[in-house]
Amino acid sequence: MSLLEIESLNLEIDGTPILRNVELSIDRGEIRGLVGESGSGKSMTALTVMQLLPLGARATGQVRFDGKNLLAASENEMCQLRGDDIGMVFQEPMTALNPVKTIGEQVAEGIRFHTRASRPEAEDRARKILDRVGLPEVKYPLSRYPHQLSGGQRQRVVIAIATALNPRLLIADEPTTALDVVLQAQILDLLRDLCHENKMGLLLISHDLAVVADMTDNITILRGGQVMEEGDTARVLSEQTHPYTRQLALASTHVPARRKHPLVQHQPAETPLLKVTSLTRDYLGQRIGFFKRSAPTRAVNDVSFSLWPGQSVALVGRSGCGKSTLARMILALDPPTSGSIEFEGIEITGKSEAELKPIRRHMQVVFQDPYGSFDPRQNVARLVSEPLHLLQPTLGSKERRERVEKALNEVGLTTSDLEKYPHEFSGGQRQRLSIARALITRPKLIIADEPVSALDVSIRSQILDLIASLNARYNLAFIFITHDLTVARAITDDVFVMHEGRIVEAGRTESVLENPQSKPAQELVSATPDLHRAIARKLREQG
Repeated sequence: MSLLEIESLNLEIDGTPILRNVELSIDRGEIRGLVGESGSGKSMTALTVMQLLPLGARATGQVRFDGKNLLAASENEMCQLRGDDIGMVFQEPMTALNPVKTIGEQVAEGIRFHTRASRPEAEDRARKILDRVGLPEVKYPLSRYPHQLSGGQRQRVVIAIATALNPRLLIADEPTTALDVVLQAQILDLLRDLCHENKMGLLLISHDLAVVADMTDNITILRGGQVMEEGDTARVLSEQTHPYTRQLALASTHVPARRKHPLVQHQPAETPLLKVTSLTRDYLGQRIGFFKRSAPTRAVNDVSFSLWPGQSVALVGRSGCGKSTLARMILALDPPTSGSIEFEGIEITGKSEAELKPIRRHMQVVFQDPYGSFDPRQNVARLVSEPLHLLQPTLGSKERRERVEKALNEVGLTTSDLEKYPHEFSGGQRQRLSIARALITRPKLIIADEPVSALDVSIRSQILDLIASLNARYNLAFIFITHDLTVARAITDDVFVMHEGRIVEAGRTESVLENPQSKPAQELVSATPDLHRAIARKLREQG
């Protein structure tokens, strides 16, 4: 008998079918991948196992954990199972953690509930568990709050909570989506070790086929709430018997058509579009007393580079290396401590908002989370037209609407979307809206901060195609802030590798990623999962 057995699982929410006859099983010590596009039913499958379904949900079929049908279990029975026998790592650690409780309290909470341990005993166990996940107390005291940790550290806390009592089954829902590749490798190694040490079953939900190929023993592929294919991971991903499996595999390694051939080196114009010289940014140290602060933190340290019209550059590096701080200074959202920034030969550092206004129309930004960057109370017509206030002279209502309609058409949307609101669009469509808003002033430079990291592989390939098309059609320069070297390789001409505030390596993308010279670049390249390499390794291991 398997540890987890799902048979003929059907799920409806308010009468709408979500899952149809889903079947999968997980044995002790097995790692099973659950993959598919956004909306395929991956997370709803996990929430059905945990019995954390929304109101109006109705599930039928069998979900047996160690022989017990969870669909028939009471809430009290599920409370005993959750955290003790079944743990769950949620995708977004900041929303999964309580912001007003310390990390020590949050890890100890489940221990006290399930074991009736005293507060000191639970704290001692929490200390050991946090040390096991790479957060030793000497560096990360139990008294810290979630906001005092980085994204990767918060994810480790969530894993500590989920594995505190050595559950027999762990469900990890996109546990590494927002992490840099080095942190991702560390988190995945930690999950793999926990499975082997405790004979724990792991259901790994991910849209990253390379991660799934590297980590899992077996795979289940969902589409529209139905299982398309399942079986041994290496066999399924190498044979690609089902057309949908083949579609996902192609999308995960997709290179836009304009990037498939060797790129021509950009010929410098008389003046670079953007020139950054000896840029430095210091942040005040943390307060350690009423009058004293710790030493300042240098987020960006003596950075210099030039960007030419039409050039597409990837800015890569580990979390906290200074990528976003550098971008904010280029956009004149943060002032540099020292150094200078020139845009089209004009010095922009130290200028007032009024002086920056005519320059800002030529620099736009696309954020990682399009939903968070939109006002949910405004419709598309107003959201996309928002940057038009930068234009002088101002446009009339007819011209504004024409601009909005053209921007929507350029990103593959239609005028029928004008009166819709952000919640009425999918993640990929919202990112298209973000790009439309960035295009509306006809800029010369777009800074894209992790624009595809939260998208599934099919939508990601569409967005990359769109960006490559805009780059070629309008000679737009792009700066991509990304931790995904696969995206950098697919979409950019050149790459800058940042480490501890400095650019430690720069050059043509293919050259740097194929033969990295600096240690930080080598670590990034070696930690990046590769679909074909992972499949080949698995097949060799199987003989």
